Amino acid sequence: MINIKEKVELCGFKQTIHIVSKDANKPVLLFLHGGPGISNRHSVVASSKDLLDCFTVVAWDQRGTAGSFKGCKKETLTVDQLIEDANALVAYLCRKFNKEKIFTIGGSWGSLLGTALLKKHPERIAAFVGFGQFVDGPKNELLSWQYCVNEATKANDQKSLDILRKISEPVNGVYKDGFKGMMKQRNIMMKYGGYSKNEKKRSYWNAIVKPILLSGEYTISDIFGFIKGYRFVLETMWDEVAAIDFKQTHTTFKSPIFIFDGRLDNNTPSELVEEWFHMIEAPVKELHWFENSGHNPMSDESEKFKKLLKEKLTSIAIEQGY
Repeated sequence: MINIKEKVELCGFKQTIHIVSKDANKPVLLFLHGGPGISNRHSVVASSKDLLDCFTVVAWDQRGTAGSFKGCKKETLTVDQLIEDANALVAYLCRKFNKEKIFTIGGSWGSLLGTALLKKHPERIAAFVGFGQFVDGPKNELLSWQYCVNEATKANDQKSLDILRKISEPVNGVYKDGFKGMMKQRNIMMKYGGYSKNEKKRSYWNAIVKPILLSGEYTISDIFGFIKGYRFVLETMWDEVAAIDFKQTHTTFKSPIFIFDGRLDNNTPSELVEEWFHMIEAPVKELHWFENSGHNPMSDESEKFKKLLKEKLTSIAIEQGY
């Protein structure tokens, strides 16, 4: 059994990873967390036990996040830099486990990062799986904001409507009050089930903060980095992230791409996915819908998600010898 937490230098900056495995010969599966700035190391490690029969699982705190917060400079927080960090980590894992290629999986911002990594550096990626799939930043935010207006109107929730009018609809994916405006919109979106229909996941406290604090995965220093890094990374990167439109820039790939998306997602609205998916050219491309899931089908429909994940990636691993 392998269970290693370590600091790895990626593009000149030390970053935290956690590797778990029953067999180092198994294909490597690297998780790319969301945000940007929200580590999922705790949930990856906690939920990976039934993946270890097929994979060596790796969780990573990206630059500026949790265990990778200390010493991060604002000017290094760019989409291109995080793509290069991810590529450096993929190369490190290939060397460490003597692999030609590894698998990557990412949700939300992680789906943006994973898609961009697949486009720019496909040579060591056996396949990528995206969920809560990012497609078009400006449309994403406008549709998510409108979902909140519609749901609050149906509920006659004047307080939420007043908040939404005050922050106003986003322009080019950015809210008038920046980070504060986006957080207000996200809280309302979660309240009305746009993140998940699960009643326990309708607030940031229950869906994100509480699981982190109770997980035991993070040191005190990591938690400090999480609290400080979340806003630091998001505020620094959001204007760049929100302006990206994959329909214009990311439609051809040299490695397989799978989208496992929740039909009920209104965080990264699912209605944007299908049009972009049909534009994609790749050796293998598949879109799988999770009809009862929101932003995170790996959590909302865990058994179905993991069964499909193992089926699709194991097939490629066997066929290609990864």
